[in-house]
Amino acid sequence: QVQLVESGGGFVQAGDSVRLSCAASGRIFDDSLPGWFRQPPGKEREFVAVEGWRDSSPLYADSVKGRFTISRDDAKNTVYLQMNSLKPEDTARYFCTTTSFSKFGSRAAGDFGPWGKGTQVIVSS
Repeated sequence: QVQLVESGGGFVQAGDSVRLSCAASGRIFDDSLPGWFRQPPGKEREFVAVEGWRDSSPLYADSVKGRFTISRDDAKNTVYLQMNSLKPEDTARYFCTTTSFSKFGSRAAGDFGPWGKGTQVIVSS
């Protein structure tokens, strides 16, 4: 079974940048689209970003558009989430996941999986 392992979280100040990494144990990213979700304290898991497919650009939540960038390194079998201009409201546990090509465009957590265990990001004001 493929495992996804996130890293790179931590405690940062508002305005800082952080890059999250997601390493896969298998070649799952060859046949699916990687994505990121987050779960703020006391709230439900929410969509953050998913890689684009064919001629489509990556999709981002409105709250992170222009600040976050999803990318991948196929040689390392790793996906990244570059987060710039962080705000306190970005505080959450961030999860790496994937979705099938046929479900590209969906932002529903139920259309994604498997999931990593997440990495915590805390943004202080």
